[in-house]
Amino acid sequence: MTTINRQATPQYPQYSKDPQGLHEDLHEIWGNPRGLKAFTIVNHSTLGLRFMVTGMVFFLVGGLLAMLVRTQLAFPDQDFMSPDIYNQVITMHGTVMMFLFAIPMLEGLAIYMIPKMIGARDLVCPRLTSLGYWCYLFGGIILSFSLILEMAPNSGWFMYTPLSSNEYSPGLGSDFWLLGITFVEISALSAGVELVVSILRTRTQGMALHKMPLFAWYILAMALMIVVGFPPLILGSVLLELERAVGMPFFEVAGGGDPILWQHLFWLFGHPEVYIIFLPAAGVVSTLIPVFAGRPIVGYGWVVAAIIITGFISFGLWVHHMFTVGIPQLAQAFFSAASMLVAVPTAIQVFVWLATLWLGKPKMKLPMLWIMGFLIIFVCGGLTGVMLALVPFNLQVHDTHFVVAHMHYVLVGGMFFPLIAGLYYWLPLFSGRMPSETLGKWGFWLTFLGFNGTFLIMHWTGLLGMPRRVYSYDSGMGWDIFNLLSSVSSFILSAGVAMVLLDIALHFRFGKPAKHNPWNADTLEWANRMPPSAYNFVSLPNVETRHPLWDNPDLPRAMAEGEHGLAVATHGRREMWGTDPLTGKVREIIHLPGNSWWPLFAAMALAVVCLSLLTRLYPLAGIAVIVAGLFLLRWSWENGAHPKAAPDAEVAPGDPPLHSRTMDGPGLWAMSITLLANGSFFLSYLFGWFYLWTMSPEWRMPETSQLSSVGLVVAGGALTAGAGILEKLVRGLRQRKDSGLAVGMYCISALGFVQVGMTLWVLLSAALAVTETSHDAIIMVGLAYALLHGSLGATLTLLQGLRVGYGYVGAHAPFEPAVVAQLWRYNLVTFWILVGALAVLPRVIGS
Repeated sequence: MTTINRQATPQYPQYSKDPQGLHEDLHEIWGNPRGLKAFTIVNHSTLGLRFMVTGMVFFLVGGLLAMLVRTQLAFPDQDFMSPDIYNQVITMHGTVMMFLFAIPMLEGLAIYMIPKMIGARDLVCPRLTSLGYWCYLFGGIILSFSLILEMAPNSGWFMYTPLSSNEYSPGLGSDFWLLGITFVEISALSAGVELVVSILRTRTQGMALHKMPLFAWYILAMALMIVVGFPPLILGSVLLELERAVGMPFFEVAGGGDPILWQHLFWLFGHPEVYIIFLPAAGVVSTLIPVFAGRPIVGYGWVVAAIIITGFISFGLWVHHMFTVGIPQLAQAFFSAASMLVAVPTAIQVFVWLATLWLGKPKMKLPMLWIMGFLIIFVCGGLTGVMLALVPFNLQVHDTHFVVAHMHYVLVGGMFFPLIAGLYYWLPLFSGRMPSETLGKWGFWLTFLGFNGTFLIMHWTGLLGMPRRVYSYDSGMGWDIFNLLSSVSSFILSAGVAMVLLDIALHFRFGKPAKHNPWNADTLEWANRMPPSAYNFVSLPNVETRHPLWDNPDLPRAMAEGEHGLAVATHGRREMWGTDPLTGKVREIIHLPGNSWWPLFAAMALAVVCLSLLTRLYPLAGIAVIVAGLFLLRWSWENGAHPKAAPDAEVAPGDPPLHSRTMDGPGLWAMSITLLANGSFFLSYLFGWFYLWTMSPEWRMPETSQLSSVGLVVAGGALTAGAGILEKLVRGLRQRKDSGLAVGMYCISALGFVQVGMTLWVLLSAALAVTETSHDAIIMVGLAYALLHGSLGATLTLLQGLRVGYGYVGAHAPFEPAVVAQLWRYNLVTFWILVGALAVLPRVIGS
């Protein structure tokens, strides 16, 4: 083992003379601490496992709730649960399975696998992954605690208004849902941003976009869909919580609102979520089938095209869930056609999988058993999906058990079966041991038969007219025997799941040691040790093929002996390649932050915000928001040329520069993807404004705008001037000129605070009646949005001025002002759009 000198210039040998010493040096830099410091871990492998284990715990909770539901419905006229408790249980079952199990579980798998598959040592923003996990954990605990208090939401997992509004849900149940789910979605968005940037910018040298594993394509599409699809629900949750807590009538017809707006915002998220869940599972299928067929997948390009098309079409289907609310027939026809159209890219993938099996020599190992179960169940679910896309049929079975059965065939068949296949496939990588074929097969058949016994029969009860979400039914309706069979089958299904979980748990202790790459797979994750080290790879290879381990079976040995890139640890930095998003050519060396308390502290402060809002302790919530902001700013301080990041910019001869010494590091991409999510939120807000304006029967708009034109122009002028000066400074930094940088940053920050002050004055002087009309309430939300973003832009710019003074930013480290400039551009565009939509357009068009 060599002595690590964090100030030393790295020496870059062609390959390491002492592979074991290099392993030890890398472990000293990347290794995970123990004890209390384990809470500071930011390593993707550890955090991915935490996501998956936590998701599995919530899966057990959701499964227990499902068993309670089936026990209640096993016989007619049951009083096993009261109506209110039943509604709480069924609402929490859907909520837990959709928000606390399915998406976090798949994100955890992606967080664990993606760096290993693309030849990276970690994800590009490891502290963001840590923050996402803690937000997920705390949000899930807060939401689950409502069950213990018997105060759980009882309006259905989709929380339709007015059922979830104060009039019909006067307790804290809806608030638990709205605040807890919003907290959890911070986690989902952070993972989405992290995965997009990591896949685009940290693939190993030579791995062009058209050469990366199909699983990475699926995760890229999933992550982008999360970034675009989750903000509408976040907006809806914010608006509904404001209505419940303050009385702003966004969804009350008498105040100019419309309850249908909630359905639009929810399903703008909800239908893409189906494909957000399906795509990673399909990625598992596309990864496993070629391995067990012993040949490359047929039609790689067709699969990529199908992934992209599915992602786009999924955002045009949300009204598919709203055929019975009275939308125009033309809209029904459009969304019906779109709902059937999405079957085309799905069918392409199914035929590609079947063709690969047909042309290969399939080996029916345990993971393939689950893949075959998936193919059968998912195709059946897809066929019933096409049936539901037909408006006349949909009108007949809407809100019946037929829809419940269809949803479970698509989501359980389309997600759970591939997930278990993937877990069995990658278990040797996780643990270095093989699972039990006997227990695994028992688990599969019990699960497969129990699932079909439960939900295949449920199609029939739905066709017989049994509504969903009813806690009891009368004898003699013709549903008795079918409900009993479904309930018995559900316990068989539970036994199968228990068998699978027992097999996974026991294999860590009693499983046979696995040989290296036990399935003869083709992708880079199997070049790791089993289980993997904290840094994944000793050296990072040049990969120009889709099947690196098939084309070069000696690659794992060469990587482990340091014969490839970045086989150096004497500088003490956590390093990996930063590559071109299209070609995979190396651009820079990305240096990553180490373990940190700040993500945990920030998540704890946000949890206090959530609990304070839940208990209506608004002053405490305000204090907690400030504390969370301070933690996040302190976190951002340890970047770039900071002593804890990379004060020494020296690299080995011939290597590219560190990313913090360039103008195109991953932080720029992370800000871009974050602003994409922000833009989705903003567009959802504009959709709500124009929807209420044009559709609400009681919409009331004053003859003259309450907003001061002078105030808005002054605020916009300050924002425009600040953005212009910042652009000039960034252009200077690109030319390595930093004269007057600190003063410029302080001036820009001052202009930002002028914009904030004038916007606040416009808001306060408008005398908006926010509790009386949705018009005034939605204007208040828009101005609050501008205030929040203006304050953030001004604060971050002030921070940049301070960092220039400390020597962390300048011509030698020009990266960070370019990131802040992106936020200013976004603020500039959205502010003037707000002015046009809220102040100018009403004057031009009138009410």
